[in-house]
Amino acid sequence: MRLFAFVAVFLLLHIPATASAADDRKAKLPLPESEALVMGQTYKLKSDILGMDRRLTVRLPTGYADKPDTKYDVVYVIDGGPEQDFPHIAGIAQSSDMNGTFAPFILIGVETVNRRSEISPPVADPAVYITELRAKPGGSPIFRKFLADEVKPWVETHFRTSGNDAVLGESLAGLFIIETLFEMPDLFDDYIAVTPSLWWENMKYGREAKAYLSILPAGDRRLYVALADEGFRHKEGTDLLIAALEEAAPENLKWLYVPQSKTETHASIYHGAALDAFRAFYGLHTRTGRPGSLLSGKPIPPRTAKQQARLDAPCTAENTRQTTPEETTLDSNPLAYECILYDYGPRAKAGNFHK
Repeated sequence: MRLFAFVAVFLLLHIPATASAADDRKAKLPLPESEALVMGQTYKLKSDILGMDRRLTVRLPTGYADKPDTKYDVVYVIDGGPEQDFPHIAGIAQSSDMNGTFAPFILIGVETVNRRSEISPPVADPAVYITELRAKPGGSPIFRKFLADEVKPWVETHFRTSGNDAVLGESLAGLFIIETLFEMPDLFDDYIAVTPSLWWENMKYGREAKAYLSILPAGDRRLYVALADEGFRHKEGTDLLIAALEEAAPENLKWLYVPQSKTETHASIYHGAALDAFRAFYGLHTRTGRPGSLLSGKPIPPRTAKQQARLDAPCTAENTRQTTPEETTLDSNPLAYECILYDYGPRAKAGNFHK
């Protein structure tokens, strides 16, 4: 028995290393030098209103420093901390560097800490919400004051802003967007509410939407609303809002409703809806042109004088037409060299944005 044990130990000690062990040794080798991939900068803002420091995360447009005379629109993201929604929204903002589908903007992520308390509207009976959400609701007026009196002045002091501001949020933050449009409509110009929690307080902001719309002050505003597959009072509250918009939206409020219940869930809708909203609000003029012979498989005739004149003319609102990628398919495109503004992404079910 002792001889067997000795032989077994000897064999274990002298068996060549397995591929797995060799891989483990390789994994422990030092990595080569690297560079951090930076998508923004995070700043601490001392807030007297909130009684604590709060982080703001900023992405400036590519080439910002090289264009000292250029001013940019600003998009504020609620729940925009570096561990919240800022990184994926920053990725969308960067995507336009590659595809040119919307104009660049300054992106400001506004961190929330206890979001169910901080950005939720006041309620008649907090106890019900405390039981279900495990947080006392009603902090949205204070959070709005924080945005108005501390965040926006800080941004406008430190960056070259155009004066056109948007606010973006999803779910409970989407509810905050709708409530802000109704309660403090002059705080922003553009409101992007992705699947807003309009079930809140027995659908208050859907039921009372018509009354709020009737007292919106003068000034141009835009609203984008998207809805996923939530159903129940989440959808019912949104339906009430959309019905009020169809009946009573003032002319100075341009709006779009883009339901996506057949293709998106509450968890999946945000990224695509934010991209769609940016393209709708900040879309850029473009031209399709003609493909080369390698793509088309046909000789390419020279441009006519009319085509060349179209190509040479600057694109303006007056000579640009709205269209879709389907209408400008390259193999049958009658709009080559014309100025166009694409309506990308999912189809809006209702709205007056393009009227």
